[in-house]
Amino acid sequence: MNSLDVVDTTTDALKPLLERIAIGERAAFRELYILTSPKLFGVCIRMLRDRPEAEDALQEIFTRIWTRSHRYDPEKARAMTWMIAVARNLCIDRLRARPRGEQDDETVLAIPDPSPTAEMRTIAKSEASRFRGCLDQLEKDRALAIRGAYLDGLSYEELARRHAIPLNTLRSWLRRGLSRLRECMA
Repeated sequence: MNSLDVVDTTTDALKPLLERIAIGERAAFRELYILTSPKLFGVCIRMLRDRPEAEDALQEIFTRIWTRSHRYDPEKARAMTWMIAVARNLCIDRLRARPRGEQDDETVLAIPDPSPTAEMRTIAKSEASRFRGCLDQLEKDRALAIRGAYLDGLSYEELARRHAIPLNTLRSWLRRGLSRLRECMA
């Protein structure tokens, strides 16, 4: 892929670049910048409505992409979608940081409502029900350990004491339990 190629939106052509960036490959970062900066700059301009600030934001967005590329999960979103989310979140942070007098009504209305929509609540409820069903398929002590660690925020040490097992055994329970949950949810 070179800078004259158009990014194909039907496939995730940018995913390999993000994977290479995650291991510190600068050439991949340059290529990603050439391919995506116009679109990300458009997002910044549209949201911030100020060219110099949009240019600053774009630089910060690519810094975040460089430092957080290891967090990109192709199972959750396409590469461009993930990068646009990084851009939007940064722009929203900048809009919220502005003094109240600098925000016009249109800018304030452009900030998305963080509360879930009815559809999102329905999907979340369905997923939570599926998750509970998968959790119920695990052995009772393993399910309690996963609930304690990931839903109740208990430390591994607290859970190991509670279940009267060695710490490494608890870690094995959690790792295997999470693996079974992933399989069940897929």
